[in-house]
Amino acid sequence: MIIDTVMATALRIPASGSLDFLALGGLVHRIDPGAVPFRKAKTCEIHVSGGEFNCAANLSDCFRMKTGIATAMVDYPIGDLIAGQVRAMGVTPFYKTFAHDGVRGPNMAAVYSDRGFGIRGPVVFYNRSNEAAAQLKPGDFDWDDIFGRGVRWFHSGGIFAALSPTTSELIIDAMQAAKKHGAVTSLDLNYREKLWTAAGGAERAPAVLARIVEHVDVLVGNEEDLQRGLGIPGPKVSAKSKLDPSAFFGMMEQVAARFPNMKVVATTLREVHSTNRHEWGAVAWFREESGGRTHVSPTCALDVYDRVGGGDGFASGFFYGLMSGKSPDEAVRLGWAHGALLTTFPGDTSMATLEQVTAFATGGSARIQR
Repeated sequence: MIIDTVMATALRIPASGSLDFLALGGLVHRIDPGAVPFRKAKTCEIHVSGGEFNCAANLSDCFRMKTGIATAMVDYPIGDLIAGQVRAMGVTPFYKTFAHDGVRGPNMAAVYSDRGFGIRGPVVFYNRSNEAAAQLKPGDFDWDDIFGRGVRWFHSGGIFAALSPTTSELIIDAMQAAKKHGAVTSLDLNYREKLWTAAGGAERAPAVLARIVEHVDVLVGNEEDLQRGLGIPGPKVSAKSKLDPSAFFGMMEQVAARFPNMKVVATTLREVHSTNRHEWGAVAWFREESGGRTHVSPTCALDVYDRVGGGDGFASGFFYGLMSGKSPDEAVRLGWAHGALLTTFPGDTSMATLEQVTAFATGGSARIQR
């Protein structure tokens, strides 16, 4: 049985499965000293994260869906810490497990991210040396077995694709298996210049990501992701207000022509006034028989506690809306609302409830609940 989520589009989602959503990507632990810069830090919090995992965790914990993550795990204490949080978020793991040699690894990646404050922006840097996830390759997972159990939606991202030549091939391998078994496929471009530069040069990104996007139904990425991640020509990102969707929509004709398999493209809109004060919106383009139709969320002012993970928060809320049979407008609003709420919590994954998301998406406010 298939849900015709949007009757005018070709996006068709299986109505049921053993998993609603399966992600493929690397797990990381983010080390966070809060507003204190690292060179002055004395204490830190640890958040379990990963651009692909965040969506699975959000869909499980907030949206009450059955989700999984296919990834690498290392048998040592940091791996135990991360695996514990995967369990806590209700995500079913499919691990390729590596043994740690006690000295060099392989390792679970570390991301360092101080939050900044006011006029001082956040700073992010990485230690992905000898990362286990970068060693994943085609053949490490039995996709026919996993997808044969029933998976409604499969998701991966540009962060995982950037880790090594084999991770991008693994994504394509999984996408092909997902399509074979009838799952919807999605990719978050999540262009990260530091990762692509370290992986042999930023110029690799368009060639690598375009091969993956050929297998994708739903793409998440803003105009900068489309330009730098896929090489789609477009206006200078800084030329207009970041809340103006015209630059994004102006590129859709080129995206649609280049990737005729693409059915939906969506992104967040964010105007940063200071580290802790943003304006927030979201947009989506849906392919229809007569061309394309665009959908725009409301905008709101955000008092940001921790901005990391907001984009993944949008994606997971948007996916939930589509998998739940909501209209395109409703799906965009759910993604917008969940992404906004996620920035009010510490960490990369959701602490919101479905009721909070639904209330905000339909016009709720921050009045006290008694």
